[in-house]
Amino acid sequence: MRSTRIGVRIRTGDVPAAFARIADFGRFPALAEDVREVTVGESGSSWVVNFRRGLMRWHERDTVDVDALRIDFDQTDGDFAEFHGSWRLTPVLGGAAVLFDITYDFGIESMAGLMDPIAERVIKRVVYAVLSGLFGDVTITEGGEALADLNPGRAA
Repeated sequence: MRSTRIGVRIRTGDVPAAFARIADFGRFPALAEDVREVTVGESGSSWVVNFRRGLMRWHERDTVDVDALRIDFDQTDGDFAEFHGSWRLTPVLGGAAVLFDITYDFGIESMAGLMDPIAERVIKRVVYAVLSGLFGDVTITEGGEALADLNPGRAA
C-alpha cells in the first residue's frame, strides 16, 4: 500500500467557487490528458485513466462537504485493491492551499516497486493539470518531486 500527497497553491478571490470548480469531476478529461473519461452519477463517479500502455478503471463514492471545503473519495469497484483519499482546500492570503491525499494498493505485492511510482506520477500529473487548467499559474508546495519537468522553478 502506498500513500502520497501533493500540495498546490492556487490564486482565487472566491475559495468556495474554486472548491465547486474542483468538485466538478466531469470537467477533468478536458483538463488532464491522462483522464480519458469521468462519468458522474448519484452514487459517485466512474473513472478511466491512462496507465502505462493501458487503462485503469474504477468507480468511487464521493463525499462532498462544502462547508469544510473537503471531498473524500473511496473506490467501490475497480482495478485497485484499495483506493481512497481526499481533496482539501484551506483559504490563504490571495487564494487557497489545495491538498490532495491518496492511498492506493494494486494488490500485487511483487509488482508494487514498479507500479506504485508510475501510479504516483500519473496521479500527481492529473492533479497538477486539473488545477493549472482551472486556475492558471499554480505553485506546488508539497510532493512535487516527481513533477519537476512539468513545473520548473515553480515549487515553493
